[in-house]
Formats: sequence, C-alpha cells, structure tokens
Amino acid sequence: MEEENKLIDVKGLVRRFGKQYAVKNINFSLKKGEVLGFLGPNGAGKSTTMKILCGILAPTAGEISVAGIDLLAKPKEAKRHIGFLSEVPYLYFDDTVTEYLTHCAKLKRVEKKDLILHVTEALEKCGLHDVANRLIGNLSKGYRQRVGLAQAIIHKPQILILDEPTAGLDPGQIVDVRELILSLKDDVGIIFSSHILPEVENICDRVQIINKGEIVYRADDIKSQKRKLCLVFDELPSESELDILPGKKEVVIDSKACVYIDNGASEIDRGLLLQAACEHKWLLSEMYDVKGNLEKVYLNLTRY
Repeated sequence: MEEENKLIDVKGLVRRFGKQYAVKNINFSLKKGEVLGFLGPNGAGKSTTMKILCGILAPTAGEISVAGIDLLAKPKEAKRHIGFLSEVPYLYFDDTVTEYLTHCAKLKRVEKKDLILHVTEALEKCGLHDVANRLIGNLSKGYRQRVGLAQAIIHKPQILILDEPTAGLDPGQIVDVRELILSLKDDVGIIFSSHILPEVENICDRVQIINKGEIVYRADDIKSQKRKLCLVFDELPSESELDILPGKKEVVIDSKACVYIDNGASEIDRGLLLQAACEHKWLLSEMYDVKGNLEKVYLNLTRY
C-alpha cells in the first residue's frame, strides 16, 4: 500500500499492563475507500487497539500515523480525523436527535457557521430526517445506532472506527446499518469490528484476526476469487517437506498448526496434496477452502 494513500499506518504497536501484553507488535494500515475487518475473541486485544487508535489509551511502544499526522506527537490534530462508534453509543436520551448532534458537533470543534450544514448532512446520510425532532429515548435500537453513526461522521472525519455496530439489532436493522456503512465507505476508511462473521464477509474488503495480542491471520482481499486452501495439521511438517506444496504458503501456529496455500487463480490439486500427505506420513486432520469459510479460519485460530 503506497505511503501517501494510508489513512492509518501502525508500526510495532505494543501495550503492556504491568508484565502482561495486551497488544504485542501489531502492524497494519488503512486506506481511503476500504473497510478493514478487525476480528478477535474477547480479551484478544481488539478493544485495546481501537482505544489506542482513538487516542483514549497511550501505547507502551510503537508508531501511529493518522492522516499523515503522528498521533503521539500531535494527538488533538490527529483525532480530528477520526470518528468513533462504540458498541453501546453514548447517547443523551432526553435530547432530540438534532439537539444531540448539534452538541456533538460543538464538542468536535465544528465552526459555528458550519453547525447547521454538518447536522443536516449527518441527518441525511444516516436516514434520520424523519426522526430529527424526536427524543432519542423514544427511538428504536436501530435508529439509536444510526444516531451513533451520525455523531461519528458529524465533523466529516477521514477515518471511521466502528465497534460492533450491528450488535443486538434484528435482521432488518442489520441490513439497514450494513447499507449505511457501505454508503459511507467511498469517502472514508473504515475499521469494522464485529463478532458477526457473515457481516464481516458482506461489508469488509480486508480482514485481520487478533488473538492473545498478536495478528494471527490476514486476508488482503476476502472478495477475491483466488483460491486459498487451509491445511490443518496435528503436527506441522518440516520446512523442507512444506516446500513441495504449490503456491505461496503462510504458516500459522496457534491452537493448531495451519498452512494456508495461495495458488493465485489456479486450481489446487487436492489429490496431489493427499498423496503427498500419505507419502510423507503427515498428520493432516483437515483441508478446506478459505474463501467463504471465515468462520472456520477464525475458530481454528482462536478457539483454544
């Protein structure tokens, strides 16, 4: 990814609490127009990473560039480019939607002359015009989530960080929020955290999985038609034995020993793989296509 296109660039990110690592040597980037899925089980370091990116929590070590600005050196300037939606939006139930968004715009230093325009545009983008003068406390959860998204974009940031934006919504509300997020992506870069894996596959362009504070899996284009195969071993073969496998190989050892094979657009001959497994007496327990199988990848890397 070219340097000038990066909205977020994270290098060597570390966060320790005492001797315990919450985040350990994380590297990733985000560019305009893409949605990056950020997955991991509870306690994996996902929320800690998002808090650091938002400037809420200081890292122990590492570098973070936000829209070309050093977050650690110039936090106020960098944070102007970030919009954040927490899993449970912080809303004032006694405010109308317009009152709340106006208050948020002021907090985010929107100039007085631009307040009405920013609020009007946020209402329009998030489909809130019809409820603009209703109390937030009287809205459904789906509409409250829309209000949360509206406050995240009220100051026109270049980056959106969304933490479980569809959690607790019914299927119809999930579709509405999904379409809303996709309608925003052309103008911003989005980090999308969710435990709903089909939503990640529907919304995201790239995916990374964090477990025990480390990135254990990356998929640079989950919508690609390239074939990627996962081989799960009870015991990982030697490096020289793995060299006979076709294509580009990525080895991940966590709860299981997994080898991901990317053979580009070419079909991978499973028969030859099984023949090699028999000849070399590999303890191969499972083989499956990664595409459309994000759930299997996730469980293999994080379950134990």
